[in-house]
Amino acid sequence: MVEQVEVVEDDEPEAAAEGEDSPEPMITEPGKLMRIAVMLREVQGEARRADADEGGRSMLRQVHERAMAELCDVLSSDLQDELSQFSFEFDSDAPSQSEILIAQAQLIGWLEGLFQGIQAAIFNQQAAAQKQLEAMRQRGLPQGRPAGPGQDQRSGGDSSPGNYL
Repeated sequence: MVEQVEVVEDDEPEAAAEGEDSPEPMITEPGKLMRIAVMLREVQGEARRADADEGGRSMLRQVHERAMAELCDVLSSDLQDELSQFSFEFDSDAPSQSEILIAQAQLIGWLEGLFQGIQAAIFNQQAAAQKQLEAMRQRGLPQGRPAGPGQDQRSGGDSSPGNYL
């Protein structure tokens, strides 16, 4: 289930100017995604420690919904669809603390899975690039004449300066 991952910091005006149809980036703002994930982790930890009253639960619901909206801004449509399949709407303005904790755990778990998927895809891309580089090295350049004693290895034994000099 490892896919190729493309993380794009900024829009590429050159590709848009040339009219190329490049695939939609999976994550448009990785920094924002990381900030949201860390914030959600902290909110979840605080919600576990505190016994939230109705106002606190209402605020936690708002934070959760705002985080979901912000995530949708930085995720591709495929990832948005996947996230929406696993998330749910709260039934009340002040859901129970257990509902909030479950929703937060679900969202944080999904984000951690996304990060692990990105890491696995990057690892696979690096391994494929390493394999390609190794294959290029094995093909190598054509072999020249072996240099004799006292001859320069790079010039192949010729003492001429080269074609361009």
